[in-house]
Amino acid sequence: MKMPTLDATISRRLLVNYRLDPEVARSLLPPGLRPRLAGDAAVGGICLLRLSAVRPQWIGANAGWSSEAAAHRIAVEWDDDSGTHAGVFIPVRHSSSRLPVVLGGTVLPGRHEHAGFSVSESLSRITIDARARDMRVHADVSDSKEWRSQLFGTLGEASTFLREGSTGWSPAKGGKTLDGIELSTRRWEVGATEVHDVGSSYFDALPPGAAELDHVLVMRDIPSRWSASEFPIAQNQSIC
Repeated sequence: MKMPTLDATISRRLLVNYRLDPEVARSLLPPGLRPRLAGDAAVGGICLLRLSAVRPQWIGANAGWSSEAAAHRIAVEWDDDSGTHAGVFIPVRHSSSRLPVVLGGTVLPGRHEHAGFSVSESLSRITIDARARDMRVHADVSDSKEWRSQLFGTLGEASTFLREGSTGWSPAKGGKTLDGIELSTRRWEVGATEVHDVGSSYFDALPPGAAELDHVLVMRDIPSRWSASEFPIAQNQSIC
């Protein structure tokens, strides 16, 4: 896959994070990746984001496109000759735009499915409903100054953990290798939220007790760059 470097603005990003049973998380990962733990728990989640002015880096912002997107993810680690690295595994992405669906697996990493999004957003509260043939997500949160989490003792710890996992891996077209994409930002700011309601068909389908909602973070107005990464495991290694 030859992906151009893309610039965009993360207009809004919700990071919905779950505590996962490590063995269940491991069963969802391809060879070469293992769950990255926070204490005794694996970390799974949903990235719900609105991207604006998405375009190749050599094109002006006024020529970009915008979309709502959802990505279910599991925090992972892997090893290569230079040491241990952190990232996330993303089995599938969903987008309100048809463009990523067409370009997924060729120009953009991994598989992209089309989804319908309903968003209600004010200065302090965000409600998102996303539906596709294989996915349903609901999130209703509002900004908060209080921090509640069993995974991380402080908001700063959560922020660092997530920022370190900036590389995302997805099954490539054909399903036998992984496509990688790396996020870099000019600044990184996350805020805590009060959770009113969250649901995910992906995590709800896991065995009882395997996935427990932990917290939701919010990011707003973050300039970003997305570039391709090469998977550091032999490309002929099957992930099936």
